[in-house]
Amino acid sequence: MSNGEPGSVLLGTEDRASAVAAVKAMLRIESSDEDVLIAVLVETALGLAEQFLGQVLIARTVRQLVPAASGWQRLAAAPVQAITQVEALASDGTWAVLPVSGYAIDIDPRGDGWVRMIDAAGAAQLRVTCTAGRAGSWNTLPAPLRQGAVLLASYLFSERDTSRPPPAAITALWRPFRGLALAPAVHA
Repeated sequence: MSNGEPGSVLLGTEDRASAVAAVKAMLRIESSDEDVLIAVLVETALGLAEQFLGQVLIARTVRQLVPAASGWQRLAAAPVQAITQVEALASDGTWAVLPVSGYAIDIDPRGDGWVRMIDAAGAAQLRVTCTAGRAGSWNTLPAPLRQGAVLLASYLFSERDTSRPPPAAITALWRPFRGLALAPAVHA
């Protein structure tokens, strides 16, 4: 499970195969000799895309630590599809699942996940488990996001020994999917 921040990508078998095939087609590679390296580069490219966009791209389970506070706290992973569990860190160092009456959760129209403590039972920290992601699989990612990841992975593969920056076309493909925040998000 991820630590909660966008950028920690480990593709499943089917997604990895589809992504590697796309990069190999771009590079015109037919052999499978470099598949492991290409898979690592695709995951790196997707991780960089997630950091640039501030979003999880392919849905996965994410865990995030947040303080046990009475105010609403926004989860770092977005877009959130479901918040499935809230646990409290007990004084003995173990995690205990909180009863539903001990917290409140919300997912706003933008896909931001929120959690608020009602009764932390003395805990100072919470662990929130959620499912987050823009798409269910590599093949259902919007084409510009996929194409940008393919271009970046191809660049990382073919230009391993260069100090030139990646093509600007990569971020141009991703930019329309990037959210703009003029102020910190606040939950009413």
